[in-house]
Amino acid sequence: MQISARYQAVYELIIEIFADRQPADNILNAYFRERRYIGSKDRRFISEEVWDIIRHRRRLEFDAQSNNVRKMLLVRYKGENLAEIFAGGQYGLAEIMPDERQWLNELEDDDRVYPADVEAECPQPFFDKINNFELIKSLNFPATADFRINAGSRETVIRKMRDEGFEVEAMPFSPIGIRAKSRINLNNCMAYLDGLIEPQDEASQLAAILADVRPEHKIVDYCCGAGGKSLTMAYLMHNQGTIEAHDVDERRLEALAPRIKRLQAARIRTVKTSDVGSDYDRFVIDAPCSGSGTWRRSPDAKFRLTEKRLDELVKIQAELLDMATEKVKHGGRIVYITCSVFDDENHSQIENFRHRHSDFSPVDLRSVWQEKIEAAFPFATGEYLQFNPLTSGTDGFFLAVLEKNK
Repeated sequence: MQISARYQAVYELIIEIFADRQPADNILNAYFRERRYIGSKDRRFISEEVWDIIRHRRRLEFDAQSNNVRKMLLVRYKGENLAEIFAGGQYGLAEIMPDERQWLNELEDDDRVYPADVEAECPQPFFDKINNFELIKSLNFPATADFRINAGSRETVIRKMRDEGFEVEAMPFSPIGIRAKSRINLNNCMAYLDGLIEPQDEASQLAAILADVRPEHKIVDYCCGAGGKSLTMAYLMHNQGTIEAHDVDERRLEALAPRIKRLQAARIRTVKTSDVGSDYDRFVIDAPCSGSGTWRRSPDAKFRLTEKRLDELVKIQAELLDMATEKVKHGGRIVYITCSVFDDENHSQIENFRHRHSDFSPVDLRSVWQEKIEAAFPFATGEYLQFNPLTSGTDGFFLAVLEKNK
């Protein structure tokens, strides 16, 4: 592709992504699928440029004093060869008009001071809600490439991946985790194709480990989504016992089937809502949530989230917790997990639950950690755990385990 054509593709993608109707991943995948003639180097350039623009959306809007995408791109490339980028022609970005050049020259210099929410690249309402500048900034950096082992020892899998040419190392906390120093194309990774590894953030792995599941347990993973924790729990139980994987969206359960086959997790059984029973030893709630803890991976998601939707999610979470009280047996546990950093969905949600249900008590997760994990416990308290890029180097995750009194 010509240089200007690359930037035209970036422009077209950003126009659609900044409409805030669909996830950027979906838009990028569809764009490239419809244009298979675009080569791998061009795809890489376009993708990296698009993601970087998304991560700097607030500052670009502030600098351009506009949410007009063309103006934002003019500001972004102001110090580069604009004639080459805005070259015009059939496939390139339209040439810069005289009034655009005048507007660009009249903009203030780069020494302006950004408001804190702009500097942190976060919509104002959610910046105020999180109220932690460094945490919010950390959620705008690209995430690490994390995997868990699915067969063999971690040392053996690391050795095999290094033999393939991948730079990988053991995770600091998860005893089953491997971290890559750069992104890995899974289609070119034999360890993945052979079912030796599965992508999963370290916090998600730790949540599955701390659920403390055992083969004799009756377990349901409720609202399991893509089923990552179901697959991890099956691995931890050496594919003994049975895990019921539930989601209201049956398409997600259908998508789980090939992963179950590839990872040979034969003891996972997908269930509909009407099939969910009672007397569970572990009722795992992968709560529908804001996803604010995963903004490192999906920086566009913060712009699609609304305060109204967050309120709806908090209500749904409370309803799921109340429902779970009737499904778990005495001595059984509700395992409540979000990928959020909002207090409303996490600590406050569980405190409100405990006020409604005094027959449930929090499990001391420090003790479970020390039993299951060799690494030092990194949190101040074991009552509830809040993972995030600053404290644990992971996505933002919240975990509470509540036992029903006997």
